[in-house]
Amino acid sequence: MSALAEKWEMDPQRFFWMYGDGRSAEPVAFDEASGIWNVYGHPETVQVANNPHLFSSDTGRLIPERREFDEGAITQLDPPRHTALRKLITHAFTPRAIDDLEPRVHAIVADLLDKVIDRDGFDLIADLAYPLPVTVIAELLGIPASDHSLLNGWVNKMMSISSEFSLGERDEVVGNEVEFAMEQVRHITDYLRDHVRQRRTSPRDDLLTRLVQAEVDGERLTENEVANFANVMLVAGHVTTTLLISSTVLCLDAYPEVDRAVRADRAGIPGLLEESLRYLSPITSMVRVTNAPVEVGGVTIGADQMVSAWISTANRDPRVFNDPQTFLPARTNNPHVAFGRGVHFCIGAALARRESRIALNALFDRFPALRCDPDNPPVFMTNPNLNGAARLPVVTG
Repeated sequence: MSALAEKWEMDPQRFFWMYGDGRSAEPVAFDEASGIWNVYGHPETVQVANNPHLFSSDTGRLIPERREFDEGAITQLDPPRHTALRKLITHAFTPRAIDDLEPRVHAIVADLLDKVIDRDGFDLIADLAYPLPVTVIAELLGIPASDHSLLNGWVNKMMSISSEFSLGERDEVVGNEVEFAMEQVRHITDYLRDHVRQRRTSPRDDLLTRLVQAEVDGERLTENEVANFANVMLVAGHVTTTLLISSTVLCLDAYPEVDRAVRADRAGIPGLLEESLRYLSPITSMVRVTNAPVEVGGVTIGADQMVSAWISTANRDPRVFNDPQTFLPARTNNPHVAFGRGVHFCIGAALARRESRIALNALFDRFPALRCDPDNPPVFMTNPNLNGAARLPVVTG
């Protein structure tokens, strides 16, 4: 069991990987109830991520109710279409572009912390870890600050589901949760579609305008493609950073000796963030569909089968990581898959790392005694696809 799981009594069923249950004795297993093949091992997960010709991201072919949101959503596309769409936004995440964003990130962090500096405590997620990345990505897209709270409401509702996905028969509760989540996605894409129409007649200097004006194979993207593309950027563009910042603070609280060491030597922050990504990976799993029969971990999986590769267990595979249940920022070998691998490697990974580094340095500077509130424990996320806290009260003295 990890120290973090023990301290906060994390649900052992929901967060099984935090209790040493990496299921590595059976790195690939079929779940009869859900109809899904689960991949738990690290090399097996890398195999799934690195072979899009065998493991397709087009999961909508087995999940018809989400098909309307797949058009233009790069997380659901395979090469060459995925490659072509991804190229449309790579310029926004180059090292130079991220360097140019850094002053703005510093300013946002400073403004957010100014609002809580005189308090004895605050919610780290609501007051910093969420508004920082959502402000950055919304500004890149060209979404007005006045609408951030509106989007926040839809995203929070979408993320609040607790049911595991299944290809089998669903009971009423699961069916209602799926429809509720889809309803929130419709709110977001409808909102973004309105902005897409505005950019067609009144272009601006933002990513939405570039997507509206872009051509792929000689054709402009449809309104749905741009809206779905922007939706993926908006949600994926802030969830990972939100969870990385808050989970790192959770880890520092559970390992006070690490907190003391990294505060004394800030050069340890990059290693701290990489270990946080491994130890409490923001995304629990990646889902693919097989295009043909394929062997994974000595098991043959047939064509048109759904495969769930568990990032959280892959990052605790004892075949790859020494003492995987211990939080060790000084690891010299940390090939975690928190940001994925291959063609779908998170395009915003460098930005997430930069935002998190700036946020942590600012927290260390302003709050020398910051720690989780012992009388007001964190509330962990119920969404099975996300790993971390939904609410994280901290005290400053």
